[in-house]
Amino acid sequence: MTAAAHDFRLSDQLLAGIRSRRSRAAIVGVIGLALLAAGFFLVSPNQFYRSYLWSYLFILGLGLGPMAWLMLQYVTGGAWGVMIRRPAEAATRTIPLLLLLFLPIVIGINNLYPWAHANLVAADPVLKHKASYLNVGFFLIRAAVYFAGWLLLSWLLNRWSLEEDSGSSTAHARMSKISAPGLIFWCFSITFMAIDWSMSMQPHWTSSMYGLLFIAGQGLSAIAFLITVMVLLSRYEPIRSIMTPRHLHDLGKFMLALVMVWAYFSFSQFLIIWAGNLPEEIPWYMARLNGGWEYVALALVLGHFALPFALLLSRDLKRNFKLLATIAIFVMFMRLVDLYWYVAPAFSAASFHFSWMDIAAPAGLIGIWVAFFLYQLEKRPLLPSHDPELEEALEHGR
Repeated sequence: MTAAAHDFRLSDQLLAGIRSRRSRAAIVGVIGLALLAAGFFLVSPNQFYRSYLWSYLFILGLGLGPMAWLMLQYVTGGAWGVMIRRPAEAATRTIPLLLLLFLPIVIGINNLYPWAHANLVAADPVLKHKASYLNVGFFLIRAAVYFAGWLLLSWLLNRWSLEEDSGSSTAHARMSKISAPGLIFWCFSITFMAIDWSMSMQPHWTSSMYGLLFIAGQGLSAIAFLITVMVLLSRYEPIRSIMTPRHLHDLGKFMLALVMVWAYFSFSQFLIIWAGNLPEEIPWYMARLNGGWEYVALALVLGHFALPFALLLSRDLKRNFKLLATIAIFVMFMRLVDLYWYVAPAFSAASFHFSWMDIAAPAGLIGIWVAFFLYQLEKRPLLPSHDPELEEALEHGR
């Protein structure tokens, strides 16, 4: 069936479903953020910022990860990318919200990062040595550069996508042309963002693998999220009559690949540091493998790698809409656990500590982000009617 025979606009049933889910997500988000605000004023500002940071890093991956998949599809082509293009575009249009939600981290710099305290820097030779890079002014400048690049890429890709829908014959070529340097910028910006916003919480510790772990993690969070969205959309027209098990199989293979890449990077970092046994590096792992944190590490080995890896080896499972969506949701949950394991021990290394704000923060931020994402998703048809690979995507698996 040709593209002209399809109407890619959201059906009334789908639109009603999206708006219902958007309302529920917004309610969860508002309640979560209200509880988090109460925790700030009534319990502990320090715990507020710690819970907020790792939760924010998770939704950052949901907004920025799809941008990488979008640009990768423009560079490489393929029917798989046409199917997820509109949800990925909607995710990139949430970056202004991510910029707004970054403000609490700016306000809480002194609560999160020891290098932000002049007295600590003056008394610590390591912090003094790194002060030319780790200082509040340069930190904010770098953050502004990251967001400026992300916003520019999002704006151009979404603007040219609209032009393509209007029949522009050059829009797709422009999107392909900007995607190659855009991917390079994305990789570098995610690497330095990971160093600035996460690794620098413990500025005496460094790892050259840290940025790669965040690149793989964001890619995995994004593809798991996009699979979940596509399975939900496949319950309604127009996606129900278009999406085939083969489309889903392709996306499942990407998720399997990212599970393995994340595991490879994680084990490589652990092996190099553990074998080196240097006093500057090993304490980071010692804090995360003792005092109860070792059980979280074991959960990551089993839940972030072993279980999804074993399940995703099955071809039939990757073609099963319900089962693959269940695994994708589980993978996203383990991404939350992974980020918690990275951030929380920096503040409670002696023993495992879990606060009720560690539930309120992800609930609030994810709820607000998902509501805004769904608002963006309903704005455009679910498939690009003038994409040069649309016909191939429609025939894929038939």
